[in-house]
Amino acid sequence: MEKYKDIEYELIRRKRKTSSLIVERDGNVRLIVPEYLSMQKIEELLEGKMYWIYSKKAEWEDLNASRVKRQFRSGQGFLYLGSSYRLEVTEKTDKDLKLYRGRFYLRKSKLDVADELFKSFYKEKGLKKLQERIELYKRQMGVNPKNIRIMELKNRWASCSDEGNLNFHWKCVLAPISIIDYIVVHELAHIIYKDHSDRFWNTVDKVIPDYQKKKQWLRENGASLDI
Repeated sequence: MEKYKDIEYELIRRKRKTSSLIVERDGNVRLIVPEYLSMQKIEELLEGKMYWIYSKKAEWEDLNASRVKRQFRSGQGFLYLGSSYRLEVTEKTDKDLKLYRGRFYLRKSKLDVADELFKSFYKEKGLKKLQERIELYKRQMGVNPKNIRIMELKNRWASCSDEGNLNFHWKCVLAPISIIDYIVVHELAHIIYKDHSDRFWNTVDKVIPDYQKKKQWLRENGASLDI
């Protein structure tokens, strides 16, 4: 991590012509710059964006104030594909964790590893769902991603490597399908355009005309997509 005045930020150098400044979901600041850009130029860029950075960090603090910390007890609701399903903690289940007829069932003796069981459930089910949505859109967009993984991505919903490998955060699977589709299309568009230029957003717009609403939904509700 680098620091400029009281702002800590992650500095990433890439083969590109433009710079991108991002305030992540948890308030962390990420700056992507051309490989050749000097630290003086980087600090000048940050200085010009200080008010914007403070505003975005304050906005994220407000949005994350509504974060729900779920407890692994009967009656607690857990999200999957945008719907909330009540949890029942019981020994009368054939699996450590399963979703069956509108309810999650968690083996009582596995309460100490409930967090990992839910993450494993979301990763397994999520990979299948994401592969299904990618198949739907990749032909429409004329792209062919290589490897597809669902994993822990810290501050990002998804990422696309220079080689066309797609990674998705397991938390994506907690969102409604329409939001998952936006995330998928966003990453597929990155196979064509590595930045967030007008050409990139025009590509997304052709597939999801109301993508801005989906983007705003994630900003406002992203903190609740957790366990």
